[in-house]
Amino acid sequence: MARMPVDEPIFGRDAPGAAWRPTPEHLATSRLARFLREAREPSLDALQRHAAADPAWFWGAAADDLGLAWARRPTSVLDTSRGPEFARWWSGGSFNYASAALEPRAASDPDGVALLWEGEDGEVRQLTNAALLRAVDDAARMLARQGVREGDRVGILLPMLVETVVAVLAVGRLRAIYTPIFSGYGAPAIASRLADCDAGVLITADGFLRRGKAVRLKEVADAALADAPSVRRVMVVRRLGERAGDVPWDRDRDRWWDEELGLVADAEPVPGGETDPETPYMLIYTSGTTGRPKAAVHVHGGFPVKGAQDLAHNFDLGPGDTLFWYTDLGWMMGPWAISGALLLGARLVLYEGAPDYPGPDRMWAIVERHRVSHLGISPTLVRALMAHGEEPVRGHGLSSLRVLGSTGEPWNDEPWWWYFREIGGGRCPVINYSGGTEVSGGIVACNLLTPIKPSSFSGPSVGMAADVVGPDGTPVRGAYGELAIRAPWPGMTRGFWHDRDRYLASYWARLPGVWLHGDWAEIDADGFWYIHGRSDDTLKVAGKRVGPAEVEGAASVHQAVIEAAAIGVPDPVKGEVIVVLCVLRPGVTPDPDLLREISDGVTFSLGKTLRPERVEVVTALPKTRSGKVMRRVARSAWLGLDAGDLSSLENPAVVEEIGRLGAGGARS
Repeated sequence: MARMPVDEPIFGRDAPGAAWRPTPEHLATSRLARFLREAREPSLDALQRHAAADPAWFWGAAADDLGLAWARRPTSVLDTSRGPEFARWWSGGSFNYASAALEPRAASDPDGVALLWEGEDGEVRQLTNAALLRAVDDAARMLARQGVREGDRVGILLPMLVETVVAVLAVGRLRAIYTPIFSGYGAPAIASRLADCDAGVLITADGFLRRGKAVRLKEVADAALADAPSVRRVMVVRRLGERAGDVPWDRDRDRWWDEELGLVADAEPVPGGETDPETPYMLIYTSGTTGRPKAAVHVHGGFPVKGAQDLAHNFDLGPGDTLFWYTDLGWMMGPWAISGALLLGARLVLYEGAPDYPGPDRMWAIVERHRVSHLGISPTLVRALMAHGEEPVRGHGLSSLRVLGSTGEPWNDEPWWWYFREIGGGRCPVINYSGGTEVSGGIVACNLLTPIKPSSFSGPSVGMAADVVGPDGTPVRGAYGELAIRAPWPGMTRGFWHDRDRYLASYWARLPGVWLHGDWAEIDADGFWYIHGRSDDTLKVAGKRVGPAEVEGAASVHQAVIEAAAIGVPDPVKGEVIVVLCVLRPGVTPDPDLLREISDGVTFSLGKTLRPERVEVVTALPKTRSGKVMRRVARSAWLGLDAGDLSSLENPAVVEEIGRLGAGGARS
């Protein structure tokens, strides 16, 4: 195929205020630049238009560009005969994502490193490509002996361990279905997920380390199993060993992972057979919900393909790179990193513990020690780590980094600049990335061909037919609108587990044929995109609508503020007023003058109508372990309402603190 000449103006766009611009090397050698040339597209904008108009063409070309290891190539890419809501992909093909992630790299580079794991206590383990394939095959044989068959549901309640990756891939090899469960959940949240999917097997651990203390995970699992009677077998990984103390044990139900592996003979065949790409492999429950949990159904030819494509074309990940995304298996970024990195031939770094333990430099030490090229952390975690200053960062060499990633919530400019300058040295692009569990990755993102403005997205994630629309579905520019997707993509959930109507009502009911994601978004005059938070988080004061992230950004401009959360409180006159909860830098005294200054800063940025009714100081914001701020929880606590399931919170004690602050009602 003839190659187009590299011409910088056609690949990107200039923009006033851009902090990062692609170099000639990015424009010539990045994976996205090469893909454009192979697709014979004159520009990224042209590629995006072609992808939106013909998703079958785009995803067929993307699959070839990724070099997916089909067991049998599909005869067609996309079937929308049942409507876009129930699109089917890769008809006639056979594709098992676990096999595709393991076998090619073990054959071509058996001694190359696939996994690097670091425990909070400093223990380090690694597996080569060949060793990982052997470990997964042994685990698949062992689980098959425990009765796991195609379509069976297996709960995986593990921190980020080597065995976590092995278990995930072994279940995939068997064409069974795993449900990842956040290792910090309490028993009720674990039980509800296991019971909802009727799981027959649970894989867990004796415990794990968190800030130097042993968390006895098996005890939590046992408490959950009292309300999950479908579970007949529990496989227990030894992580703590003697530090776990006496591990509770059911002799009929429980088995040690390593002991059962010891009974497996290498000669036993790994259960095989063809895998229809539409075969489910994962049920992942959305976090922070109330009522019955909802499980997004993902298939072999869906979530792993979308995740790998995003990592390749947005993040420029490939062979020779090392990805470290600070996450847990229960957040979609855990499964995303595992399947995406391994499918692309990259190394994957896993870390078990707290990001600032035993010192505030732990993240940067991991980057230096394991030569991480691609680092992903949430804006909330950046804000928390920057409170320690620059010294912990500058004590480590971060020259291996070439791409920074972020997701989970909107940015404000100060921590974005800190991440860009202090961690990336002003040379690494910050690939801002936003989508969701049901999407399998990004709806909007940055990339290595387009200039990047602080806190922004360059546009739709490569290949996604994203738009910002008004209530009638018409495009909106320069103002708030709803984030929408106008064409199907392989990573879209195949629905919610046993709840077709809830799936349709959640995304497809308001605009026929258009996926509405539930986020407020905006496209500015230069074509850059911004997410302003969930539409159900939106504040409406005296008829004026504002996203909480915009208020939080204005509050965080004050040098005393590390981070903030904005919530809406009912008001008889204005309908709703704004309360801002702030976390201050160490040593700062929260006197009335300071709180007034913070409020004045928000007013200066957003206008008198949006002046906060109250600014209060809290020791922390309610967050999940992955760093996502739970505004719903903060608002419920302030109003004295039931905050729902709090088991996913890193710091549940802060809920009581917020409740005490709100108990007195509004003050002038």
